[in-house]
Amino acid sequence: MRVTGSVGPLGIATAVLWLSIIVLLPLAALTVSSFDDGWSGFWSAVTAPSALDSLKVTISVSVIVAFLNVVMGTLIAWVLVRDEFPGKSIVNALIDLPFALPTIVASIVLLALYGPNSPIDIHLNATQPGLVVALAFVTLPFVVRSVQPVLMEVDREVEQASLSLGASNWVTFRRVVLPILTPAIISGGGLAFARAIGEYGSVVLIGGNIPRETQMTSQYIQQQIEVDRPVNAAAVSVALLAISFVSLLVLRVLAERSARREEAAR
Repeated sequence: MRVTGSVGPLGIATAVLWLSIIVLLPLAALTVSSFDDGWSGFWSAVTAPSALDSLKVTISVSVIVAFLNVVMGTLIAWVLVRDEFPGKSIVNALIDLPFALPTIVASIVLLALYGPNSPIDIHLNATQPGLVVALAFVTLPFVVRSVQPVLMEVDREVEQASLSLGASNWVTFRRVVLPILTPAIISGGGLAFARAIGEYGSVVLIGGNIPRETQMTSQYIQQQIEVDRPVNAAAVSVALLAISFVSLLVLRVLAERSARREEAAR
């Protein structure tokens, strides 16, 4: 095997070592812990009715949040790139606020706004719509920041040519712009989904932690730790990790295929 590039073998070894310490070793330790009771114990923990219920709630809500992010994130990115309006720089800065704000603060704010004492008389506490709102808040930047740089590089002359030939704005967007943005949209949506299924802080208060209704898998894992079942918690954590990894892998493959098709079309 030949190593090529500018960093050389030492740089690659340093990167791999750091990745192993920060990511691979902790994940390996978690996986080993999840099998302390053997394969049967792992399977029993993952397929327990309460664990499956939490996974169903988590996945269903996360899919909805990812779809909302794909639609609204693309729209926000379009507005930020193509339109000029007062306060645009402030709005652009606010997009990154969920990255800087502790997620538990988001849960407190949402509970104050949509909880039992809601000042606007909208009560989402302990409901799945409340989970959707909380997760949409913390995953907002992913699609926006994925689509924004790609949209900035889109050749406007191709769009103008399409419009000059009689195509409507919607047809121009669907036939010309959307194929270029698709890889970025898929990538951002996948990151939003992966973040949503593992989120804890933003849903811990507004969600209510009601089994079979609003209990997220992260809350179920915390519950298992509190009742002194660390092996069950580790097993469900590994299952959640596998779902996230497979989702990101599939979406990455789809994004790469879409990018290759777009490159071939050019």
